[in-house]
Amino acid sequence: MLAIELRFPGGRYHATPWDSHVNEGGVEWPPSPWRLLRALIATRHLKAREDVPEELLRSLVVKLSAELPRYALPEGVSGAHTRHYMPLFADKTTKVFDTFFHLPSGGRLLVGWPTVELSVEHAGALACLVDRLGYLGRAEAWVDARLADGVAPEELECVPIADIDTSASTSEEDRQRVRLLAPVTPAELSEWRAAAMDERITRRLEAKRRQAIEKGKSPDRVKLSPKDLAKLEATLPASVHEALAVDTDTIRKQGWNRPPGSRWVDYSRPAATGRTQGRGRSRAAASLPTVARFALAGQVLPRLTDGIIEAEEVRRRLLRLSDGAPVFLGREPATGELLQGHRHAHIIPEANGRHGHITHVTVVARMGFDERARAALERVRSVWQRGGHPIQLVLLGVGQPEDFGGTRTEAGECPALASSEVWISRTPFVPTRHEKRKKNGEAKRDEHGLAIGSPEHDLVRLLVEQGLPRPLQVERIPDTDLGGKRTRWMAFRTARKRGHGLRAAAHGVGFRIRFDRPVRGPVVAGYGAHFGLGSFVPVES
Repeated sequence: MLAIELRFPGGRYHATPWDSHVNEGGVEWPPSPWRLLRALIATRHLKAREDVPEELLRSLVVKLSAELPRYALPEGVSGAHTRHYMPLFADKTTKVFDTFFHLPSGGRLLVGWPTVELSVEHAGALACLVDRLGYLGRAEAWVDARLADGVAPEELECVPIADIDTSASTSEEDRQRVRLLAPVTPAELSEWRAAAMDERITRRLEAKRRQAIEKGKSPDRVKLSPKDLAKLEATLPASVHEALAVDTDTIRKQGWNRPPGSRWVDYSRPAATGRTQGRGRSRAAASLPTVARFALAGQVLPRLTDGIIEAEEVRRRLLRLSDGAPVFLGREPATGELLQGHRHAHIIPEANGRHGHITHVTVVARMGFDERARAALERVRSVWQRGGHPIQLVLLGVGQPEDFGGTRTEAGECPALASSEVWISRTPFVPTRHEKRKKNGEAKRDEHGLAIGSPEHDLVRLLVEQGLPRPLQVERIPDTDLGGKRTRWMAFRTARKRGHGLRAAAHGVGFRIRFDRPVRGPVVAGYGAHFGLGSFVPVES
């Protein structure tokens, strides 16, 4: 079986996972397939140009990327870190956490490909590259590597979860799940490339249409020229080798949320491996933050009347950065079915200034933000608004509703997360049902006297379904105060650009509702409630 033996003479392994900041304390263990293959490519370019031809390297990478490797991890690995200050400029410094795994003396890491068979030329090239590999991970992680003989497949206990024999007796308590970055297989690359090309064409067309609208031209006549298509084509790697060779600066400039041609793979490793975990560790939902709050900045900020459009853009950006995390997607990860109970993210735009423009965006999810979603929230920096103007998003913090809720907007508090007995519509409530009537035209009423299917009835029903107490009083109001101006509900945009949803009316209505006790926000309901519609703010006594 093809296998590589890795030993770390310094007794330390330093490597930051792709989706982590260096100060988050994560260590990528074991080294991901993506990291291993990139290290071999770099070694060839730096130390073996004359001994390993380019074409031979490309075909070797194709063979190694066609199968996910397995690992045998050394025992006695433990996590540790150092803290020190690095100079920035002049007399400024920044605190740095250097997290690493300490490996016992003589401990070895095995990486094996059980079914990969190499020709004599490929085996010689791999032996040359492995022998000249100086470090793996960061430069402090010195490595002594060689091809290993006599390795049996059963020695490799860290394996992709998809390959685990479910009939085995090993319990989940004895295992840990860890997410590693791997290249797509050569067979999958063409499908990935076609999907990525379609996405880039759509984004480029949207940008050109926005430019046409700004110039007073018809957006319907906008097309991409052959030169435009060629430029987009050039940004996508044509082979696995090209994908692995893309440098970090290019990835950032082109806006990739992860390296092109890569995928996340869940591995299962023995639970005794290290005490410092990366992003593969799960946390109890009760301890997860449920609120993330952003401040907006830009030359031209959108008005709250366009809040549903801006909330959609924020969600689209978060979906891309999180690779479709369930908390933003709103679907079960295993089955793809819609999440029940409105536990996924509500994106609530706020207009707390004097001009009716959106000043903040608060993202609330009862299911909590796991580390994958948290990383996306920390990485989102900007979105595009209607008209083509960029909006900067500044993450103010993450936590629980009580950490942000309050009515003192001048102090940065979030009214949507405050606690109150009386709440009033800030954006229109769009009902999801139609009013029921008898044959004689009279409205059908429930035991509380509300017309079944009316906006009042629909609002009460949705609030109770969310676990809120039944309101004592529901009273319609005609408008809201937006920047010192009374703004009627018809002025609000109430349809999403993407997706669907149950909507019984083209325009919404507003309400003042009273509960029998103080209720902690958010109070949101109706069509588009996950995108800023149907949101309420407290009325102070």
